[in-house]
Amino acid sequence: MILEVAILHVKAQQAAEFEAAFRVASAIIASMNGYRRHELRRCLEAENQYLLLVEWDTLEAHTLGFRGSAEYQEWRKLLHHFYDPFPTVEHYEAIN
Repeated sequence: MILEVAILHVKAQQAAEFEAAFRVASAIIASMNGYRRHELRRCLEAENQYLLLVEWDTLEAHTLGFRGSAEYQEWRKLLHHFYDPFPTVEHYEAIN
């Protein structure tokens, strides 16, 4: 399992709109091959900051499958205009 991690900085006064758009976008990502689960958390200390965690079967399920899909283009339209700056996305694997 691969964990995708992104810290999302949402533009001021757009948090409510972002959260509404994310609820719609959640159905998109949840429909993708290799997707396991995701969660979005709001930061308590930094206003308009969120943490996105997504579990994928493989790195390629995210980087090639999702990002290379038509569904990703819809995800992008729904969410990417909210970010400033654009988030860095990192991938983590478990150490056993």
